[in-house]
Amino acid sequence: MTETPAVQSSLRVSGASPWEEEFGYSRAVQAGDFVLVAGSTAFDNGVVLNEGDPYQQTLAAFGVAFKALARYGLGAADVIRTRMYITHVRDSEEVGRAHKKLFDAIRPVATMVVVEGLIDSRMMVEVELDAYRPGLATSLEGKP
Repeated sequence: MTETPAVQSSLRVSGASPWEEEFGYSRAVQAGDFVLVAGSTAFDNGVVLNEGDPYQQTLAAFGVAFKALARYGLGAADVIRTRMYITHVRDSEEVGRAHKKLFDAIRPVATMVVVEGLIDSRMMVEVELDAYRPGLATSLEGKP
């Protein structure tokens, strides 16, 4: 029986979340021609942005994710999948409206899930995204 080789990640990106160091994770990881981004919320410099506004928090959370993607030379047009975790079903329309504003022309596959809560109760949404660009791994070879 042959072993399947693990996908090698050649570039990891950290964000500004204090939980990355505390919990041992990266904001984004490149795996071949894919980049996976997770843990993106409307949290900046110790402050929860747009408290009480699910639409603006969604835009801010995706802004955090896009900033991580930019480190790989990728943008919204490269996104093939999004996930939105919301803390209240009543916010689904506003979160969906923000998603449509950002991705209407791109149309990635998407999932929205209602969760009991996020790490900070003022956060209303957390997002993840997966991006893909053919040849990305080759173009990033040798970069730190």
